[in-house]
Amino acid sequence: MTALPIAPVRTDHPPKRQPDRGPKIWIPKRVVVTPAALDWPHGRAMVERTAALGTEVILLKSNRLTGLSDADKRREYVRAKSTLAVVTASSAKRRLQPIPPSADWRFDLAEGCPAHCQYCYLAGSLSGPPVTRAYANLDEIFDGLRGYIGRGTITSKSAARSHEGTTFEASCYTDPLGIEHLTGSLAEAINFFGRWNAEAQLRWTTKYDGVDGLLGLPHARRTRVRFSVNAEPITRKLEGGTASLPARLRAMGRMAAAGYPVGLTIAPIMPIEDWREHYAALLDGAAAAVADAPELDLTVELITHRFTPGSKEVLTDWYPGSSLEMDESVRARKTTKFGSLKYVYPAETMRELRSWFEREVDGRLPRARVLYWT
Repeated sequence: MTALPIAPVRTDHPPKRQPDRGPKIWIPKRVVVTPAALDWPHGRAMVERTAALGTEVILLKSNRLTGLSDADKRREYVRAKSTLAVVTASSAKRRLQPIPPSADWRFDLAEGCPAHCQYCYLAGSLSGPPVTRAYANLDEIFDGLRGYIGRGTITSKSAARSHEGTTFEASCYTDPLGIEHLTGSLAEAINFFGRWNAEAQLRWTTKYDGVDGLLGLPHARRTRVRFSVNAEPITRKLEGGTASLPARLRAMGRMAAAGYPVGLTIAPIMPIEDWREHYAALLDGAAAAVADAPELDLTVELITHRFTPGSKEVLTDWYPGSSLEMDESVRARKTTKFGSLKYVYPAETMRELRSWFEREVDGRLPRARVLYWT
């Protein structure tokens, strides 16, 4: 079978990988804190954590974030990406939205991400400079979840997934594990769902591996952690500031051994040169990581690469010279139900990718459930 024609990532002469040296963590250059955030114990705890690392902490005079915009978009990006803002989630932010096909509802512990993925899905989705905002008012956020039990349409009323209960996705607009050493918010969420006497499940996905502080939590198997993974050349070339692929798979194995339901979010799938070999190696690595996990509960989500005109414009500003393929002439146009435009792979390419992944996941990860393809 001939290779697919789209090859956005060069795989010749890869640099030598350095050995992994502990979990990958992000240390911001500055932390800005709003007055409202200091009214909450969790907000004060976040400030104490970051100050203990020697990070500059700036107490703002108002609850507005200012001074982050710059006419030079690349300079604006660099400054924002090195800043953590400790803020509160407004009542509007606390109103939940459906998040198909992943979960019934989306709620946010934070917005923004410290990683430097050149295909970033947040580009064009969040307004303003890409500063990471961590929310201090967790008690209000968690209390607001209670009214949504049984009201979703993705898992709550799905014959195939109803056993998951009402599902709440916490990583739509952030990577919560990437900032957990600074926030502690993920542990608080896991504890909340673990003691919540309801048919509910917390879901989050990550490209990081710092799971030590989560292994012993009383999760009651009500939290599913999915590790966002990709072919090794894509991980190495396009996912700056994240944990290596082997480190993520080891972390998945450790979480599975600790009794957590786990998952693979294979995204964004790209038909790079020798893509079958690279993705086969990924699946085999995942199988090895969870081979000895007792009572394994493993899911797989398969997401192909797509982009919008707006995200392309933002990403081009953020990552000039990137090798990421965003050529509209080799893509198919797709209009969403909301009338927006995105560019996806042509139908023939999508069919070939889907057929291969569904066959190979079934063969290499026979205990896994594929939740969806998109």
